[in-house]
Amino acid sequence: MREVVRDNPQATLPELALAWSERMGRNAPSAVTMRAALKAAGLQRTRPKQQLARAKPQQPRTRYGYNALHRPSNASGIAGVLTDAEWALAQDLFEPEPGSRGRPATYSRRSVVEACCYVLRTGSSWRNLPTQIYPPWQSVQKAFVRWARQGKFEALHERLRQQWRQRVDRAEQPSEAIIDSQSNRGSPQGGTLGFDAGKKVQGRKRHLVVDTLGLLLAVVV
Repeated sequence: MREVVRDNPQATLPELALAWSERMGRNAPSAVTMRAALKAAGLQRTRPKQQLARAKPQQPRTRYGYNALHRPSNASGIAGVLTDAEWALAQDLFEPEPGSRGRPATYSRRSVVEACCYVLRTGSSWRNLPTQIYPPWQSVQKAFVRWARQGKFEALHERLRQQWRQRVDRAEQPSEAIIDSQSNRGSPQGGTLGFDAGKKVQGRKRHLVVDTLGLLLAVVV
């Protein structure tokens, strides 16, 4: 029995029984008999020691989440302020075409656009717009409604998204997209409401589509 185990150190119990049968020219014993024979011979089955895998050097992962690069510093420290590079992309969308008719603008288009971005960024109401920094809220709100209907903010977002993808060495147009949805509770004063039978939520459901960098592609409420 010792010779059989020595010649087959990694064999299972049925394999040891078969090897013993071939060597002795007899029928293979049962598993119970084999265990008793091994115990009588002083043989004990042990598991081989596992070799510890060498730790691979960890390489820094590429992060595409929201970080300090998404928060351009400005002297005022006010939310919504556009950088010169961002305004260069948006200027032709909001500035009137050369030679266009009409009364000259009382306030600069850049200050009005930044005021709109301030309200969108902070969630503030129009009446709480800082008048010492931005134009009157009535003028900003009227401009926002007019530009929103014309799709100027969607065009601005598209340009800024392409600019950011170029910064991280990606193609301007994404090849993959990720979709997700969320049901939010609403109040009767908020307009038409629906009922999500799956999550038992009465309100509205918003669907978002983003690229692999988390940049918004489309939203439907």
